[in-house]
Amino acid sequence: MTHVFVAPHPDDAALSCGGLIASLRELGQNVAIVTLYSGTGTANGLTPYQREALGFGSKTIWPATVAFNRSHLQADYPEDSSQAPWQATSAQLEATQADADAAARRFWQRSSWYRRANIHNEPLAGQALVDDLPTQGAVLTAELTDAAAAGEAMARRRLEDERFAAFAEVSMVWLDLPDAVFRGYEGDDELLGPPRADDPAPVELLRREIVRLEPQRVYLPMGIGGHVDHQLTRDAGLDLLHLARTWVMPGPDYVGNVVLYEDFPYAWWEDFGRLEDMPPGSFDLLPPDVSLTAEYADISDQLERKIRSIAIYESQLERLFDGDKAMADAVRGYAARTGDIGRVPGGLAERYWVTTPA
Repeated sequence: MTHVFVAPHPDDAALSCGGLIASLRELGQNVAIVTLYSGTGTANGLTPYQREALGFGSKTIWPATVAFNRSHLQADYPEDSSQAPWQATSAQLEATQADADAAARRFWQRSSWYRRANIHNEPLAGQALVDDLPTQGAVLTAELTDAAAAGEAMARRRLEDERFAAFAEVSMVWLDLPDAVFRGYEGDDELLGPPRADDPAPVELLRREIVRLEPQRVYLPMGIGGHVDHQLTRDAGLDLLHLARTWVMPGPDYVGNVVLYEDFPYAWWEDFGRLEDMPPGSFDLLPPDVSLTAEYADISDQLERKIRSIAIYESQLERLFDGDKAMADAVRGYAARTGDIGRVPGGLAERYWVTTPA
């Protein structure tokens, strides 16, 4: 089963859904995150990096187990009491390496990335071993790292998103639409107000990605807090409910599998508790025969992992929380409050609003 989380910006999926994402990956479910507004709008055309990050040409699907775990590699020679466990000839090792590289290429092309598989567990091209890095590292390019070093905010956020993808073992697709601040929104009144008439929701772009990914569940922000990019992302997703399925793969219709998540930390700041707390018109795109039903995800055993994943987004911590400790306190507080509302046995939860036939 594939789950697609649609995020307005880098960090939104980790902030709002990090506990559920960790639980799904632990269960072996495939998770992809589609980030809409991750660009500056200043680039002309797509660079090779952007095309790679977009995942053109294939679906974003991860295997149910961690890729290239060396415990799964079988010896080329059978073991006996007189031999070491691994005594393949150089020719056999070269053949095994070629097969591993081919498998790596196929796997990472599906998930928008490419890494070489090294059966010797040695660093390649001066890169550190994944096993030596606490977050497994990120796929860095000279263009991106140079931009981040020069202070380009979106480049830095992209690097953080890649580190989160490696940490959480999820696939990433960046659509690189310009952030609202690059589309002319100025000040809180505009940024947290209704979208402009000349700034429509990216319905067709998101629809194409959803059809390409063929998810069984799609998660969208509710738009709590009123950030214009969150509103437009929600509206683009709710438009799916008016469409018939357009792929052949078996599975249910959109209703029941389009899910809204509560935007954190906005929901915490605003003490969001029920649907009636949303501004009028927030769900105008819901079909008349569809309603929203609360569903709780027990994240008691994943809460600390969620906190660690949010801490990866260092560029946002001071702006949103005044530091790591305040962030952790807010995440724990909101999870406890949500768990109490839903009477979740574990006591800590995230809440999701599932579209259901009325």
